[in-house]
Amino acid sequence: MKLNLLQELVTLNQAFENVIHGLERMERVTLFDKDQLRYSRAEVESARVDANREFFDKFEEIVEKDAEWAYKFCRAYDQKNKDPFDFYLEIKEREDARRKKGLPPRAVLLPDWDKDDEQRYDEERTEKRTVRKRRAGVTRPKPTVAKTGGQNQTGAAPTPGRKD
Repeated sequence: MKLNLLQELVTLNQAFENVIHGLERMERVTLFDKDQLRYSRAEVESARVDANREFFDKFEEIVEKDAEWAYKFCRAYDQKNKDPFDFYLEIKEREDARRKKGLPPRAVLLPDWDKDDEQRYDEERTEKRTVRKRRAGVTRPKPTVAKTGGQNQTGAAPTPGRKD
């Protein structure tokens, strides 16, 4: 809420009140025309009413904008933090109400649906992937074939570029 705007309105109304009290004091003095002072007081009161009316018309717009922003923010926050299963329950309740009224369904709900089905499915798939990766990651040693030819008399492999 715009507290500073309300404080300004209070200050304005206090100023109007001071003028009205001043005019009332002047009415008690016989020097001034009472009818003229009452007319002036009525004019000041009309000006105060007009100022207040203008303020509250504008203030209503401000409050409505703030209320709209707050509603949108809260709705977005609630949607973001809402459990998907709550959405399912809402639809189920609406469909039950439609069925009781004799209206055709707008959505088909799976019988015996469990909210944890998807979670179990995801966990099973993750587990299968991990098992496959483990199996694929295990390498068996390849058999080595002994070389019989190409060795010199000492049994060492020949040195490249050198002939024995």
